[in-house]
Amino acid sequence: MAVLSPPKVGGRPDQQEPRARRSKGGLAGRLFEYLSVGAGLLILVTLAAVAGFLVLRAWPALTASPEELQEISWFGSSTFLGYVGPLIFGTLLASLLALLIAVPLAVGIALFISHYAPRRLAQSLGYVIDLLAAIPSVVYGLWGALWLAPTLDPAFRWMTDFLGWIPLFEGYQPPAKNVLTASIVLAVMILPIITAVAREVFLQAPRLHEEAALALGATRWEMVRMAVLPFGRSGVISASMLGLGRALGETMAVLMILSPGFLYSFFLLKPGQHQSIAANIASKFPEASGLSVSALIATGLALFVITLAVNMFARWIISRRSEFSGAN
Repeated sequence: MAVLSPPKVGGRPDQQEPRARRSKGGLAGRLFEYLSVGAGLLILVTLAAVAGFLVLRAWPALTASPEELQEISWFGSSTFLGYVGPLIFGTLLASLLALLIAVPLAVGIALFISHYAPRRLAQSLGYVIDLLAAIPSVVYGLWGALWLAPTLDPAFRWMTDFLGWIPLFEGYQPPAKNVLTASIVLAVMILPIITAVAREVFLQAPRLHEEAALALGATRWEMVRMAVLPFGRSGVISASMLGLGRALGETMAVLMILSPGFLYSFFLLKPGQHQSIAANIASKFPEASGLSVSALIATGLALFVITLAVNMFARWIISRRSEFSGAN
């Protein structure tokens, strides 16, 4: 007995419902696509607007003659590069020292929370670490200037007495308003950011890889070293770059702790050796006018370029390490 097929109206019946479904889903998909593209373009336009503003307002200082620059009382140099160079050096030195202190601690805390601590302790410790990110920078500055600096004074005296033959620890003078104190405070400030990101990355490590390593007789540390750390390497790099960006742009804490100076110096314990770009802008801007405003904005342009270069370098490292994390 022959089976009659339904009449074909507007095409094959098995294609009508998927088409309708695709048309409904297609409209929502196109709307989401347009919103996503618009958000991405808005970010690029904002970034370009910030860069254009900085270049436009900094141009008078960048093209000023040495005589005009010397009219600024606090400039202290006949060229813009001679003024901004020590500021860049101090900013990078303090930020890199903070990164060296914070990254090992953050990775250790993240591993403890994700793979070692009991569940209740891990949750409580995670909340405490996250709350550190909510503390304003001025509170960190007060803590560093009023409590940390006097507390570190005996340790810095000991370092000068017994390690003074190393130029890094030579010439300590109290109070401890030096670049090492500022770096320790910056390390505490960026610790929550790096820890939170690293913790979430470590929690995403493939469970099968961890169980396979344990089944082969590996200890917990060997499992972490073989399965968790390679997977989370790019995430740790990303977290470190986020922390570095926070340290590069920090203002109030550095301003309240660091005794300013404009030298290319690796003396970590001597006061009056270094200054950061952000702290210098905050201290000079209220009294600036005319060409001095352009000079400060030009230093802000230098900080903008440094931050952009750091993030581009981080993206390059992550792309090279993507095979370790399973990223596409």
